[in-house]
Amino acid sequence: MGYLTTHILDTTHGLAAAGVAITLFQLADDGTRSVVQRALSNDDGRCDAPLIEGDSFQVGRYELEFAIGDYFAKQGVEMPEPRFLDVVVLRFGIADEASHYHVPLLVTPYSYSTYRGS
Repeated sequence: MGYLTTHILDTTHGLAAAGVAITLFQLADDGTRSVVQRALSNDDGRCDAPLIEGDSFQVGRYELEFAIGDYFAKQGVEMPEPRFLDVVVLRFGIADEASHYHVPLLVTPYSYSTYRGS
């Protein structure tokens, strides 16, 4: 069985991003979203368990939301209002129920990148 994990790296400070609120949604064909999981990143910038695994890990479209603006505010980073990046939303697909999908996020208050990791 496959599973989904994530990892958040704060490239401004060169650290793992601890305490980031994460919400995972599954998207229906009509575009509606259903919350699958809510989590908080740990001291290593990861979740303590996979976001989805087992029977919950299904082929489909998903979104990960990362509360990055709140994270940087807690770090004391001064940002204008409204924040340039507040909630980073990554929409991706799971096509293979037997694979490990890892979605890392590298982030600053003004930029981010992601990729399918291992």
